[in-house]
Amino acid sequence: MAGFNVNELPQRAKKIASEIGKKMPVKPCIGLILGSGWGGIAAALKSAVSIPYSELPEMPACGVAGHAGNFVFGSAENKQVAVVQGRFHLYEGHSEASAVLPVRVLYELGVRTVILTNAAGGINPNYSVGDLMILNDHINFTCRNPLIGLKPTAEFPDRFVDMTAVYDRTVQNIIREECGKLNIPAHFGTYLQVLGPSYETPAEIRAFRALGADAVGMSTVIEAIYARYLNMKVAGVSNITNMGAGLVAGGLAHADVLRESHRREPLLARLMLQIIARTE
Repeated sequence: MAGFNVNELPQRAKKIASEIGKKMPVKPCIGLILGSGWGGIAAALKSAVSIPYSELPEMPACGVAGHAGNFVFGSAENKQVAVVQGRFHLYEGHSEASAVLPVRVLYELGVRTVILTNAAGGINPNYSVGDLMILNDHINFTCRNPLIGLKPTAEFPDRFVDMTAVYDRTVQNIIREECGKLNIPAHFGTYLQVLGPSYETPAEIRAFRALGADAVGMSTVIEAIYARYLNMKVAGVSNITNMGAGLVAGGLAHADVLRESHRREPLLARLMLQIIARTE
């Protein structure tokens, strides 16, 4: 499953979406892809229905702590929402095509606005653990691209996707305003995706800062690229769960990231509900 071709994505996603449609016929308009610490939004949806990946054909299994492996459907502020609980990371050995499969499934379900969330390490010295960073640009440091090998189709004839403005400015501002209402420190910044799974060295953190990155993580950019290829409206927000190596005393551990992520789940769920209420 890890190595299927990007040109197989549409057919695989259609099959998955068709199976979901049998279980959940309502069409969502907003899609959320959840990183660690953002899972509370799924429980906050009204009339939520959870569909495990294991019940869907062609869906891989999630192999990372903090990623449940479900599609969750429900409503928030009278809007139908689709939530992806569980990414397929490149560091697990998944191909780029597998990593963006949930994005394509959302598209086949009718979603045209997607909000990508993650847990990230802070690089900007003005950031603190507990802050949020609203993505206004990114750096792809994975040396991978989900559009490699893509054959043009009648629906999407252009593989040369303009990346000048990946993240929707209107949604960025909504996120910032709603963070202010909840007194959550938030910054606009540039996210850098690495391949992982090892954390960065202090020298790498210094190099990434010199490149213009404000936070670093192991997801999101690949998904954003593919979503823009599909002409979807994209927004992204990082939960700063730790500072990068060398910026504070001590080392880094995934357990610490998960602990900080889960501590803030109720607040982040409330924030996301307010964002959904204002997002088209």
